Amino acid sequence: MAQGGRRAGGAKEAMTTSAVALLREHGVAGTSFADVLAHSGAPRGSVYHHFPGGKAQLVEEATRAASDALTAEITRLLRDHGPVFALRAVVELWRRELARGDYTAGCPVAAAALGPVPGARAAAGAALRDWESAVAESLHREGVPRDRAATLGTLVVSTLQGALVLARAQRSAAPLDAVVTELETVCGAALDGARS
Repeated sequence: MAQGGRRAGGAKEAMTTSAVALLREHGVAGTSFADVLAHSGAPRGSVYHHFPGGKAQLVEEATRAASDALTAEITRLLRDHGPVFALRAVVELWRRELARGDYTAGCPVAAAALGPVPGARAAAGAALRDWESAVAESLHREGVPRDRAATLGTLVVSTLQGALVLARAQRSAAPLDAVVTELETVCGAALDGARS
């Protein structure tokens, strides 16, 4: 972060990055332009210059930025290490983020999916489908039949998102630990079945 709270890359990037962080903690309804400006250090006059569509445009762009970054990382983990390792890595990342933020930060994509901004909900829906597909493709590459892999992709994404909500609400990583162990068992059995 640069002096005065400003991030390198300009006011628009700083506001988008701040919006992602604030969406993770407060959701769409709890994130205002004033909050984004205070968090980013961007000048007040830059808001409607960079986001003429108002808060809806900011939330949609922040959702797309978060989605792109998360999709790239999930895809990389699955491609380089396979589904079981990727599950553990994603849970470990969320575990660290939850502890660092005192269990206030969740998934910005989930926040957008539950929020009132149609464009952000659509972007979140696309990202979640991409994650399901990435998990399914990883399993299918290792021999799991396509239909079973698709079902497991949905199971993995929905279970991890639900566990993240429980972890925040309970202020404990225990739900994440419980579901990752079960998901590893289910995915491992599917992989073993495909190899036998």
